[in-house]
Amino acid sequence: MKPTIVIVGAGLAGVSAAATLRDDGFDGRLQLVGGEAHLPYDRPPLSKAVLLGEQTPDDILLHPEKFYTDNEIELVLGSPVVRIDPAQRRLTLASGSELVADQLLLATGGAPRRLSVPGAHLEGIHYLRSLDDALAIKDQLEIGGSLVIVGAGFIGAEVAAACRERGAAVTLIEMAATPLGHAVGEQIGEIYAQLHRDRGVDLRTGVGVASFNGPDRVWEVITTDGEVIPADLVVVGVGMQPVTRFVEDSGIAVDDGVLVDEFGETSVAGVFAAGDVARRYDVRTGHHVRYEHWQHAQRHAVAVARSMLGNRQAFYDMPWFWSDQFGINLQTAGDPLAGTATVFRGDVGDLSFTAFSLVDDRVVGVIGVNRPREVRAAMRLIEYRVPVDATVLADDDVDLRQLAKRHVAGS
Repeated sequence: MKPTIVIVGAGLAGVSAAATLRDDGFDGRLQLVGGEAHLPYDRPPLSKAVLLGEQTPDDILLHPEKFYTDNEIELVLGSPVVRIDPAQRRLTLASGSELVADQLLLATGGAPRRLSVPGAHLEGIHYLRSLDDALAIKDQLEIGGSLVIVGAGFIGAEVAAACRERGAAVTLIEMAATPLGHAVGEQIGEIYAQLHRDRGVDLRTGVGVASFNGPDRVWEVITTDGEVIPADLVVVGVGMQPVTRFVEDSGIAVDDGVLVDEFGETSVAGVFAAGDVARRYDVRTGHHVRYEHWQHAQRHAVAVARSMLGNRQAFYDMPWFWSDQFGINLQTAGDPLAGTATVFRGDVGDLSFTAFSLVDDRVVGVIGVNRPREVRAAMRLIEYRVPVDATVLADDDVDLRQLAKRHVAGS
């Protein structure tokens, strides 16, 4: 009898793993389990193009239904996994049905962190993670009214930008001193603060939410400094947490995600995890790391799928992330906050620049605003540990790609 692999999670990581298993020759039974009833779709457009009405649900599908039929990938949708017996490779779904496999891959991703302040249960308060969330927010925007966004991380800032482009009145609340500060630091966070204010966002930093008011539906937000902000709609974006509840009493090791080795295998043989939910061992740093980035989810899933087929190679991928706000493209790579010095290239005032984070004479992280090619070039400098002078990095006439090529050629 041919073996069975069940993948729990029908997002980017799960679908990427399923496609890789088939591409690399797995001919057994392959089941892809998703808690949502929709065909698997891409999530980044939810906070941008879907809210703007530029893309429909069909536009953001990872694959058409025919892809799954042609590749004999059984879709088990609309009922999440609620219990796992790893020793028996047995899964219990919310519907009560059970699935049994020879190998399991957990790719359940993350879920929004919830606020626990008074009034957090009121209607009109949304968390943006699913397609249904995005469509509900979009419908309310079409009705009109005032919007309050809680949290100015990437999700909150992108939603604020999209909603302002639709003409909504937007108030953006952030506990930290600047938006995006946890990812890009305060200096570039201030640049994005000014960008949002220049586009009409009422950005309030250093303040949080004390409570929400309303009889049944939210109508105002009370901040921690006592301000009362009218709100017809609230979107909360205060971070993500890995979806591990169904795993936590199973005997599989969990610590801010499902712990896996460099090949993606959990503490239980034959059970693997990939993507946002996995806290993997990084052979370069000697530590476990967990990333919530699109590229990481896709590439890690591919590598883990191959490990499941016996092609085990220690996984490494440089962190890389992007965000689009008000038509401005932001990209980060490496660890931009790890440096002891920062070198800028380009024109900060015109929002066309690159910021290099250095330790001694080596780039360890990069942030690019409307300069994607330079970010790609800097990633090679980081990967190959190319020594480079700060004056060279700051010179717009120097081709960064050539620096890496010359270093590799001379190695």
